[in-house]
Amino acid sequence: MATVTPPPGVVIRPMEPADASQVLAIYQAGLDTGQASFETAAPDWGAFDAAKMPGHRFTAADADGRVVGWVAVSPVSARQVYAGVVALGVYVLPGCHRRGIGAALLRALVGSTEAAGIWTIQSSVFPENTASVRLHQQAGFCILGTWERIACHHGQWRDTVIMERRSTNRLL
Repeated sequence: MATVTPPPGVVIRPMEPADASQVLAIYQAGLDTGQASFETAAPDWGAFDAAKMPGHRFTAADADGRVVGWVAVSPVSARQVYAGVVALGVYVLPGCHRRGIGAALLRALVGSTEAAGIWTIQSSVFPENTASVRLHQQAGFCILGTWERIACHHGQWRDTVIMERRSTNRLL
């Protein structure tokens, strides 16, 4: 993945508990679009925190300290054989899209997962969310296929594009 620097005035940093309300608000704003996830309501911070892997959670903060995006991963399975496979979520505050924030967040995430020996990052994206598909591809994700009519969302059966990024660490 090419080096990606955040836009001027934006800092990528580890997610902190103090970010909770802003992270969850950005998550809910994404869910409200109907194009980000099958989920319809962001969890409370305790559930969010418990589901996301420490060391692989980052926020993008603007010059005023306002969180304008976040990225985090969850394990795909509790089975040891899948210890190096994670699923990601990346969300950017409405009004802050197309500024390089998502790309910078994914760059931080790829760096942390590579350093930790994680060999696969997976993502499932609605095909209509072409900006997200493109963002993932620019971060080195490839399309594996489409799960057709995988779940009903707001009364409509939806497909998802299955994407993954494999580690470039040849020691794995």
